[in-house]
Amino acid sequence: MIIKIKDIPNIEKISLNINSPKINIKLIKNIYYYKTYLIIAFKKKKYIYIFFLLSYLLYYFSLEKCTEGMDECPRNVSWIKSKIKEVILSCLIMVILIELIIYKKISRLHMIHIISSFLLFYIYSHGLDFEDHGYFNFKGYFIIFIIFIILFLPINILIYLIKKKKRKIIIIFFIILISALILINILYKRYTIDCNDWPKGLNNTFIENNSTKYGCQITLPTTCPYPIFKNFLDYTKFSGKECKKFHVDAKQKILKLSNSKYINISVNHIGYPLTNKEPVCNLDFSGKNNLIEKYFLSNLVDMENKEVLNKYFKNKVPEVEVDFSKNIYGKMNINLNYNKTLSKERILLENNITPYSKNIVILYIDSVSRVNSLRQLKKTLNFFEKFMPYKGASQEKNPSEKFHSFQFFKYQSFLLHTPYNYPILFYGRNRNESIVLITKHLKENGYITCYSGEWCDKDNIRTLHNLTTEEVYDHQFIICDPNKENTFSNNVIQCLYGKQNIEYLYEYGEQFWRKYKNNRKFLSIISNEGHEGTLEVVKYIDNIIFNFLINLFNDNLFKDSSIILVSDHGVGMPSVYFPFNFYKLEEHLPMLYMIINDRKNISYEEQYKNIYENQQTFISSYDIYNTIGNLIFGDEYINIKNKTEKNDTTKSQYGKSLFDKINQKIRTPKFYTNIGDMADFICK
Repeated sequence: MIIKIKDIPNIEKISLNINSPKINIKLIKNIYYYKTYLIIAFKKKKYIYIFFLLSYLLYYFSLEKCTEGMDECPRNVSWIKSKIKEVILSCLIMVILIELIIYKKISRLHMIHIISSFLLFYIYSHGLDFEDHGYFNFKGYFIIFIIFIILFLPINILIYLIKKKKRKIIIIFFIILISALILINILYKRYTIDCNDWPKGLNNTFIENNSTKYGCQITLPTTCPYPIFKNFLDYTKFSGKECKKFHVDAKQKILKLSNSKYINISVNHIGYPLTNKEPVCNLDFSGKNNLIEKYFLSNLVDMENKEVLNKYFKNKVPEVEVDFSKNIYGKMNINLNYNKTLSKERILLENNITPYSKNIVILYIDSVSRVNSLRQLKKTLNFFEKFMPYKGASQEKNPSEKFHSFQFFKYQSFLLHTPYNYPILFYGRNRNESIVLITKHLKENGYITCYSGEWCDKDNIRTLHNLTTEEVYDHQFIICDPNKENTFSNNVIQCLYGKQNIEYLYEYGEQFWRKYKNNRKFLSIISNEGHEGTLEVVKYIDNIIFNFLINLFNDNLFKDSSIILVSDHGVGMPSVYFPFNFYKLEEHLPMLYMIINDRKNISYEEQYKNIYENQQTFISSYDIYNTIGNLIFGDEYINIKNKTEKNDTTKSQYGKSLFDKINQKIRTPKFYTNIGDMADFICK
């Protein structure tokens, strides 16, 4: 039995003699009230403990989604700590809500909303850490919590009106509520397109699902609410973020994190180390030991110290410098080192084969679906569209020096995770196997190679057990600067020294292309702006990519070149679009566009006919890898044999070149059954 203050007779007369005056009556009341509260809470807490346990179990099950085929889920200490923090925070919020119910601050009926919110939260979770996808777990809960509040307010208003028996007001309330729902429904139908444009491509073309001709059929979405939300999800616009106005004390951050012996606190010109010169700059897939980042921070150099440069950096002069002489915010300057000796050496190797393309450009943007590329990369795709072949283009007998562009409607990712799809493009095999990067074959056939990317921990997916000098690019620029904003899971543009991160990648790539204009070249630019759930950030890189393409094209520097604009998978980040089937379809359908140069004096009729037909064929990254190999080796590619034990050729056993005739009727998911259970396709 709990004795309450009001049950104690004449409490005002109570006094305690402990060699002190009378104790304050209010203090005694507070003590009794507090004790009563604790006793009640203790009895009710058993329910809270059940919810605690339930939340942990729910979260454990959500982790299983993470571990199936994903390497971003390492069971290391830092990862576990971040998960514990997230779970504790979730449970703390849950406890507060349940406490409010216990003490009748909110109705017990709202327990349904609370449980539903947390169920959705854990189902919604991809189980990754805060720094990557898991950032959305944290944000995802608060989106659901806002929905809970939106439901909470009208329900409580209704409960209040019922208690007060305000019949007229209750009627008005329902009229307003029903009117609001009708209005929302009207607006939804008005602004939700019926997905008629979803199957559309460039040049008024569409996905073809003719089952008698094509083995792969894509299930088309039924509801496409993108137009409703797009104006509300452009956080870059709402925040007014401009890289020109975005400044931080960059110099202090670099000096704080760097342990380089080649700089001091008075340095004003900091040079980036050349990451293609040191064998230590490889990738530890476990994520426990980022050797590239360590190498970068420990080898920054004072560009004004000629003694250090001559002693330690002879023939390895940094190509990238951050100038702090005018302010603490810094300015990045790029000056790619032209290697005249290397240029002459590679030209001597050009007689080995006659390639389909003297120059190859791969513009890779992570997490961009085919459809979203059409929405956001309008100027870039307009450049591609200008070279679209007309119906009879494949029948030309003697094509002149010009380009034809192609789009691929049924290019599909193997999984919705970059670590599985990305290596296939450059290795032709699953990265878990013993494999060799395509740069080896490029160098052997006279190509100068260049990599430009913002993944400090994923420079070119070289594995620890298989690092060779052939796999290092001749020129390699990686943004490992600690002032770089996190490129994962952000909803706004990413800035560094007054520009978007991606601007430096394309500036480095353009310098490479111009300085080696007389050589065979292979350029790979890797960026990550599509890796977010709003689908809006990609449009802010459209001008950058377009300017890169048009500048080189206008200067006649794309002569005898092939350009591939590609992604590894479509949108894959949780967002407001997640419940709609168009989003789930786009997850599996990344973008793939190609501009292929015509070859002089060689009939291109058969190859162009094949690649034209393959635009509607079910293809994967393996086919892209084989196509790149075909571009390198030309007609000799047909004589290259697959080597399954070690992929030391440019021909993968799991795909074909897009220049080859592919039997479209048998191109279904069954075609890839030999790979294992990893593949996840939407092709029917």
